[in-house]
Amino acid sequence: MTGDFRNIRYVEDGPVATLTFDRPDILNSMDEVMTGEIVSVIERLRRPGAIRALVIASTGRCFSAGGNFDEIQRLIEDYDARMDAYDNGRRVIHGMAEIAMPVIVALQGDVYGLGTSLALSADILVASKNVRIGDPHVKVGLVAGDGGTLVWPAAFGLLKAKRHLLTGDPIGAEEAHRLGAVSELVDEPEQVLPLAQELARKVAALPPLAVQYTKRALNHSMQRAALDHFEFAMALEQYAMTSADLKEALAALKEKRKPSFSNR
Repeated sequence: MTGDFRNIRYVEDGPVATLTFDRPDILNSMDEVMTGEIVSVIERLRRPGAIRALVIASTGRCFSAGGNFDEIQRLIEDYDARMDAYDNGRRVIHGMAEIAMPVIVALQGDVYGLGTSLALSADILVASKNVRIGDPHVKVGLVAGDGGTLVWPAAFGLLKAKRHLLTGDPIGAEEAHRLGAVSELVDEPEQVLPLAQELARKVAALPPLAVQYTKRALNHSMQRAALDHFEFAMALEQYAMTSADLKEALAALKEKRKPSFSNR
């Protein structure tokens, strides 16, 4: 696989591949192009060949800010772009559920929205203790449809997931580690990637079919839920995308005023 991408970097080092988000100037926020590039890597690795583990990392101080307001505004106004984004969001989550080899996410900075859904879909999550993990969809008038309502309950339990998805409040990596949603916790951001790579090399050295089939068994319930619950949540997000409340939330943020919602 070539590494000819605009928003990400992809390299293979023996049996370990690394996909790195590379838009630090805009906090690695995700648009249609970036999600398309992520999808292209994940889907091609469904048949892993010589690759035995995938590390997903990022650059800069933020792992991913999720979507940005300009992108949301564009999707409101452009139906075709909205359908493309919808398809890419589906393919990211389905791809993470179906990819054969273990995926280790190196969370060196804060993560939000679709970035959080991707991170919580991983098999091993390494994070710096300073990190905040959030999904603020409701704060801008959207449903947490691009994986949030699927992966948060699996990672944190239903009640804790409701606490954060219904308020949009982030959770700290230390608490996430205590609850079992973060696999490994380190003190400093620069320690995250080396540990993720070490774990990737460890699983890559094991008998690949045993590892991959164990993962398949573990992910079976997630795959079934992705076909049912996740598709429903994505459809609800599309409904919310056309609401007056979404437009009001974006306008209030832009104008730095208190929003006035109409429940329409």
